[in-house]
Amino acid sequence: MKIDFILPDIGEGIVECELVEWRINEGDTVVEDQPVADVMTDKALVEITSMYNGVISKLYYQQGDIAKVHQPLFEIEIEADQPSQLDPQAQTKSQTETATEVLPADNHKTTSSSEIAKKPIASPAVRRLAREMKLDLNTIKGSGKNGRIYKEDLQNPSQRQLQDENTRVQRSCLVDTKDSKDRSVSIRGIKALMAKQMLDSANTIPHFTYSDELDVTLLEKTRQTLKPSFEAEGLRLSLMPLFIKALSLALQQHPLLNSRVNEDCTEIIYQEDHNIGFAVDTPSGLLVPNIKGVQHLNLMEITAELNELIDAAREGKLTSQQMKGGTITLSNIGAIGGTVATPIINKPEVAIVALGKIQTLPRFDEDGQVSAHKIMQISWSGDHRIIDGASMARFCNTWKAYLENPLTMLTKLR
Repeated sequence: MKIDFILPDIGEGIVECELVEWRINEGDTVVEDQPVADVMTDKALVEITSMYNGVISKLYYQQGDIAKVHQPLFEIEIEADQPSQLDPQAQTKSQTETATEVLPADNHKTTSSSEIAKKPIASPAVRRLAREMKLDLNTIKGSGKNGRIYKEDLQNPSQRQLQDENTRVQRSCLVDTKDSKDRSVSIRGIKALMAKQMLDSANTIPHFTYSDELDVTLLEKTRQTLKPSFEAEGLRLSLMPLFIKALSLALQQHPLLNSRVNEDCTEIIYQEDHNIGFAVDTPSGLLVPNIKGVQHLNLMEITAELNELIDAAREGKLTSQQMKGGTITLSNIGAIGGTVATPIINKPEVAIVALGKIQTLPRFDEDGQVSAHKIMQISWSGDHRIIDGASMARFCNTWKAYLENPLTMLTKLR
């Protein structure tokens, strides 16, 4: 018998989602719990798995289409005696649980199709970027586990050369075309969420910016000292965990920066947990996951959480839970380039900082001698409804003191 697989309620009021990638084709045999599609809501990437054993008889959407919740996603031919057909409530519950489950990137179950088994290993976001760059994933050697292809693999010189060649060919075809038109592309998924969030923040929060510079010379030496012990635990130690821990320590002394206001700005809610967000540049757009309860975590625990969230973001595997609930945000724009920025507050937070790139610059030491120092420009944006310049300056000075003399953090660590 043939039945429709209904796209389940993904949660949080989601009524539609973008069909990012089909994992199956019409005519394929699938088994229960096998991944069949990846869909993108305005909050996260969600993996849809089959709740039946059967043969795919029809796909109702093409890649890039917008699928509606509670509407048929695909048609499947099954044996009539499969127990999941007997109870519609159980069917709905099972489908919802299936849709919200997010599997690790390298643990996808294999299928009986040899074509799928040989398909290059890459996240949907990387596949989309490859299509935009006109690259064939089958010709690219992945640098990840089991040959997994990452964004960086698409952007190596040989692949960029191929992309540039394709671009030149496309442009040459348009030179003599009198009826050429501009191309419109819908803003969807993560980019749509970011656009909506930033528009809301810019329209409702009066921003002001406070800038300073950090001397991270000692902080970098501290990182180099700690790095071998972290690597022994399989962790990548950057400066970011130190920034995050110092920020949490500063928030304990300046809780206003970890607060939020109610809708009509008549109350300030002081939040106990330090859920510190950080911006990650991904093929799908800018994602801002956050580390929950930083005040209770040591440096190694923060590093482990940071590594896990960055990997999940770049592979398009972040859950909505990992991206919501932030209380303050760091944006490391300096990792890409640039020294100063004016970041937009991530509502309902009241502050965000942009970290510029580290530069080796001359500075006077305590003896009045010029020496080389590692300098980083920082730019805070604050919600001027409840934070004034003096409050921001005092908070920034506390955070800066921890970072410029990392040993002072030892007196506050638990």
